[in-house]
Amino acid sequence: MSIFAGMSVFAAKAQSPVPIVVQAASAATVSSTTSTPAAQNSEALQAALRSLQEMKVANEETLKKQEAALQQLDELQTAADQVKIFGKRG
Repeated sequence: MSIFAGMSVFAAKAQSPVPIVVQAASAATVSSTTSTPAAQNSEALQAALRSLQEMKVANEETLKKQEAALQQLDELQTAADQVKIFGKRG
């Protein structure tokens, strides 16, 4: 029993996290590198916006085609129902 207790103490110490020390960046380093990524980020955002607008247009066209197909299916369903009704009368 004491062996088990001793092993659990060592296992608990082995699992404790070691603190990680990170040094702060200097202000000069941060200010000199922020202008270039901002321009690249702006271009990337504009490209993403154009891509999203193109996708929106394509989705709208797809929705219009689907609406037309649904309309045709509704008309076919109505015609099929009428054929069933007239078939039962005959």
